[in-house]
Amino acid sequence: MKSIFSTAMSLLLFLFLTGGRAKAQASPDTYLAEIKAELNKQWPGNRTVNLVFHGHSVPAGYFNTPHVNRPEAYPFLVFRRLQKQYPYAVVNSITTSIGGENSAQGEKRFKKDVLPHRPDVLFIDYGLNDRRIGLEKARVATEKMIRLALKKHIKVILITPSPDLKVDITQPGNILEQHAAQLAELAKKYHIGLANSYAAFVKLARAGENLRGYMSQYNHPNAKGHTVIAGEVMKWFE
Repeated sequence: MKSIFSTAMSLLLFLFLTGGRAKAQASPDTYLAEIKAELNKQWPGNRTVNLVFHGHSVPAGYFNTPHVNRPEAYPFLVFRRLQKQYPYAVVNSITTSIGGENSAQGEKRFKKDVLPHRPDVLFIDYGLNDRRIGLEKARVATEKMIRLALKKHIKVILITPSPDLKVDITQPGNILEQHAAQLAELAKKYHIGLANSYAAFVKLARAGENLRGYMSQYNHPNAKGHTVIAGEVMKWFE
């Protein structure tokens, strides 16, 4: 009986702390409703909508290092798709990403390099490089950026890692899966968005696709790979 009572009290406390709702990731159907409404407005009643992509070499547009191909990188693929989907919208696709960087480094320059752009939607993509600093340091840094953004009423969407051909992403528990899972948990904790590019690439690999066809080098997607990531991002604007 005591165990049942304790369980009930724990459940009541959980419901109180979460406003009566179980923690869950934001829904693509509703999370960007205000942003999508803004994108549908016509001149002179519209305004510029700022999308900021903060992360490492992949959103920065590195293909075969040191060559950069930003027009084919997913921030600009998203920009072009949004122009087509919302022909009256004025959209800025702003990239604050730096090749080789991890989330701890990105967090240190967040106030200086990201917030001045006044993002309407912020995309954070550090999972691939956060293997170097480990799960705990990555979690701390990512949470700091999330909290700073939410304090400014910025919509946040985390992006799970794209492939590294040195990692078998079909193998359960691999290091990229661990970082993807942590990002999914953070999306639940803060009720924000998740663009699960990792899951999309795993699905392709398990369907028999050779992921080399999606990569320009072992850890950077080519245009085809960036199209996969852009597709996951665009689910939030449909």
